[in-house]
Amino acid sequence: MNPDPTESLFSGLRPTSPADLALSLSVPADAGHRDELRAAGAPDAPTLAAPWASFFEHIGADGFADLDRRHENLQRQIRDNGVTYNVYADAARGLERPWALDLFPKLIGPQDWAQIEAGVLQRTRLLNAMMADLYGPRELLQRALLPAALVQGHPGYLRAMQGMRPPGDTWLHIVGFDLAHGPDGRWWVVGQRTQAPSGLGYLLENRIAISRQFPKAFSGMKVQRLAASYRALMDGIKRMAPEGENARIALLTPGPYNETYFEHAYLARYLGLTLVEGSDLTVRDQRLFLKTLSGLEPVHALIKRLDDEWLDPLELRAESRLGVPGLLQVLRAGNVLLANAPGSAPLESSALLGFLPAISRHLLGEELHLPSLATWWCGEDAALREVLPLLKGSVIKPTYPRSGLETVMGQSLDERALDEWSGRMARHPDDYTVQSWLPLSQTPTWTGGRLIPRSVMLRVFALADGPGSWRVLPGGLVRLAPRGELIAAMQRGGSSADCWVLTDGPVDHTSLLQAAPSTLALAQQKQPVTSRAAENLFWLGRYTERAENTIRLAQIVLDHLGGEEPSSRPLMAWLSDTARENALVLPDVPAATLSPRVFARSLIASLSPRPDAPQETQTLSVGFNLRALKNAAAQVRERLSQEHWNLIERVEAGFARDGEALSTDAEYATAEALSALQHASELLAAITGSQTDRMVRDDGWRMLSMGRHIERLIMLSRALALALEHRCLHDAAGFEAVVALFDSTITFHAQYQQRRDMVALVDLLVMDRDNPRSLAWVVQTLRSRLAKLAHSATPEDAALARALPNPDTWVLADLSNWQRSPEGLRTWRALAELLDDCEASAVDLSNEITRLHFSHADQRNQSLGG
Repeated sequence: MNPDPTESLFSGLRPTSPADLALSLSVPADAGHRDELRAAGAPDAPTLAAPWASFFEHIGADGFADLDRRHENLQRQIRDNGVTYNVYADAARGLERPWALDLFPKLIGPQDWAQIEAGVLQRTRLLNAMMADLYGPRELLQRALLPAALVQGHPGYLRAMQGMRPPGDTWLHIVGFDLAHGPDGRWWVVGQRTQAPSGLGYLLENRIAISRQFPKAFSGMKVQRLAASYRALMDGIKRMAPEGENARIALLTPGPYNETYFEHAYLARYLGLTLVEGSDLTVRDQRLFLKTLSGLEPVHALIKRLDDEWLDPLELRAESRLGVPGLLQVLRAGNVLLANAPGSAPLESSALLGFLPAISRHLLGEELHLPSLATWWCGEDAALREVLPLLKGSVIKPTYPRSGLETVMGQSLDERALDEWSGRMARHPDDYTVQSWLPLSQTPTWTGGRLIPRSVMLRVFALADGPGSWRVLPGGLVRLAPRGELIAAMQRGGSSADCWVLTDGPVDHTSLLQAAPSTLALAQQKQPVTSRAAENLFWLGRYTERAENTIRLAQIVLDHLGGEEPSSRPLMAWLSDTARENALVLPDVPAATLSPRVFARSLIASLSPRPDAPQETQTLSVGFNLRALKNAAAQVRERLSQEHWNLIERVEAGFARDGEALSTDAEYATAEALSALQHASELLAAITGSQTDRMVRDDGWRMLSMGRHIERLIMLSRALALALEHRCLHDAAGFEAVVALFDSTITFHAQYQQRRDMVALVDLLVMDRDNPRSLAWVVQTLRSRLAKLAHSATPEDAALARALPNPDTWVLADLSNWQRSPEGLRTWRALAELLDDCEASAVDLSNEITRLHFSHADQRNQSLGG
């Protein structure tokens, strides 16, 4: 067993200072790379760089023994906070994985930051001026400072934006620059992101997580804070938006399957914005509106997190389902501000970097403060001839997006591969850009009790704080390459780190709360509930209830089919039909009255079918309902607590595992199936508790509640109607099964002991206003929810409430009284008619809620108020 290196260092041979201890635990940077840990960046330097010496001094020598515990706390915090990143190509680990965050921050001293800040501000002004030219006079093309193929031949050049002039002449509100620290200590620009730069949310989460692990160092090292820059961004957008300070701002996301969806929701919460998808928005009279439960409400500014080509299917990609039809026309009419303005995709091309020095001299009259890596666009014959012999020490990149090409490191290619690449580039030179390779600087990370260097890339952000004015966020998104890798990318298995920018001056302690409305104003304003969120909450409620009901029904069926004594034929017939109507078995499965064993095996095998199974073998059983529950929850994850979401993930994943095992041996798995159903039932009870007691009871919650109660009314009304039809209430087992399905067994026996007559059953399951499983309680609750919704949404909700059956008119004696049919059998005609009315009313109510609140197709129900 290898000894812990920190233990030996603390036992007698302890170094005299934290800096010495850090050096003794560190591995030098790889040859040719700048070592951020050591003085002058030299891997063989005997002393630490000043920022790192200060950092370890604040930790103290004893703090090294605590780093493993801090690392574990950090990983637990990331998991508990639900910080995730979606990796599309990772089938083995799944789409969604926890965000990878290293324990140590990247430290940047005041002098380095001053260089970065000046260079980033200059380049932001340059890119904004280029946008104005490319969609205005196009002097850069006329003077051949930019090849037309790089601009007008780029698929992201939007001719629909020609002649457009954005508010405040500010095209770019958020710009990301990817920087690398070279071996010579200079900072180099590797790339830039202008359409929808990612990272502003993740770097906030990184800052919160890491500052909690090192509170003493964070407060003592004068780390610049971030909030003032976010506040300046929001103030700047409001100053330039059509409605000024009263502007409604939303954050436009592609949805929960986007790789960075977590930070979309995180940023929306942090900035106090409404998180919207394209389907949440609509265009009327060249204005943009948000679909809410209360009708249409105007939107004056959008911070977009999807690429430009998806924004408007009418003028851009027709197949887009992520954008808003007519959005560009609203933009041209000056009725909305888009951050960033569409059309900046050509600025993201790596090929552009080689032309920027000359463009800067022309547009700004200045030399670039921050250099770009040497870059050749192979579309120029001279550049192609010059770069082909240099491929081994360069990086080959695609010039245009959607080309199907990937970035290739020349040093990873053998002679044959280099010849093949040279041939491809000669045949299609426009498609390729070559950039010189820069050995990335390496920063220390805490791995296995040692300080291990890893290559690092830094993305910094310029944020517009007013017309034609920007500030640089004092921090950034740090990406770390896996040990031994050359590319720092999250999709390639990289991780991230916090970035601490140190200052010699005072630290700005601005908080976003300082810019918030007064407490009274906040109390009087309500965040709108979008129609999409309301619809997903509605179906979250329905699928939660449906899952509970199908689990309970499956338990009852398996209990009776696997019992020692045979059940009566009416009970078996009722169980068969109720299970079939609730999709627990396929339609062609023989009824339990014909073959109880086959019926039970089919039910167990269908509990959790694989999603990729043939459609004809799929049932809408428990597993399907749990997956649908999770999908609906994922669409409104920003409204759910982390505990609520964790429960949903646990019940879906756990039952899927159990169901897969059951489907392979369904003949002898009744006990295992009942155990899996019981475990899922317990988790669903916790989910119900989260929905009932831990969610704010706004209109969105009312939609969730109504979804649950509509589902409950449909299921229980139909189940009781089938029980009357099959006459299974006449024997004790059938009577008990129906009461159990209503989840009222304990209440029934406490109130009625062993009396099993229709008066007792109707009183408890139909009439009792104190039993949340009785039909009267469900209808009464639905009427109450609709009445409250009518005050905040639309008055028509009150009419929907009145259309429901009125429990005040129900009479126990009438509903429990029987009549004799022409065949001489007892029938409960009044009760059967009421059950049919309840089921039909619940279905009609679901359809009317969809029409009124989700589709917005009825013009009479829309408010277009300013």
